[in-house]
Amino acid sequence: MYYEELITFVTLAEVKNFTKTAEKLLMSQPSVSLHIKNLEKEFQTKLFKRSPKYLKITPTGEILYDRAKQMITIYEQTKLDILEHHNSIRGQLKIGASFTIGEYILPTLLHDLQKEFPEIELQVIIGNTEEIVESVRLYQVDIGLIEGQTNEKELSVHPFMQDELFIVGANDSILAKKGEVPIEDLQNQSWVTREVGSGTREYFNHVVRSNGLKIKSILTISSNQGIKETVINGMGLSLLSQSVIERDIKHSNLSIIKIKNQSFTRTLSYVYSPIMEEKKMVKTFIQALNHKWPNKNAQS
Repeated sequence: MYYEELITFVTLAEVKNFTKTAEKLLMSQPSVSLHIKNLEKEFQTKLFKRSPKYLKITPTGEILYDRAKQMITIYEQTKLDILEHHNSIRGQLKIGASFTIGEYILPTLLHDLQKEFPEIELQVIIGNTEEIVESVRLYQVDIGLIEGQTNEKELSVHPFMQDELFIVGANDSILAKKGEVPIEDLQNQSWVTREVGSGTREYFNHVVRSNGLKIKSILTISSNQGIKETVINGMGLSLLSQSVIERDIKHSNLSIIKIKNQSFTRTLSYVYSPIMEEKKMVKTFIQALNHKWPNKNAQS
């Protein structure tokens, strides 16, 4: 397509002066003449009648003038459409999330993301931390959100928020009725907790070890909801994220057991393979994540 020549031709047809056309297009007058000659050769017609006193467009020049304006408009709009396509956020984004994040924390972010970028097709895979890290490593997901730790050196790990956990029990449990209790009161208790490989189980093990707690029994359930229902029925205590128990506490289904001089906080992180770092939708997701939970709230 003779895009530059067409621009020159349309300008000359409107200005009716070679010198002024050259000045307007920031080119030399011989270049203007060459562009017109190229078009006349291409269309095998004279486009202008020239004399020392005037410059007049020919009938075939009038035909080209109308078409040229259309072609220029179509060309420039096509460039804009292609640029918009490359810069728009569209396509599929696969997110891996550990159970607590995927079921209780991520949904509000997905709502915001879908609202701002309606052309993104979101797919969420939920598993425990170990499973999500493996999915990221094998490129089964574009990015993962985990509540535990990973030693995968080939992956990039970044904190995005702090998550507080609480010990909960049935409303009629002895510890729940005591109010604030010392950590020693947790000795020889029955616990309901997540499976090995879960970030919540990993953190629970850390709390047990660091406080020298002895355990009476452990019931393992690979579902936060299953754990809550079991605790509600008085089968033990559990250590769960605030996001998991928030509604149950509000509706008095569970009771928080307050521990003197103790708080339980962990860091939630996003993890991805460096090869995914330049993927536009991954960048957009990370920006949305950090906007919702600014990094100042997370510790590296």
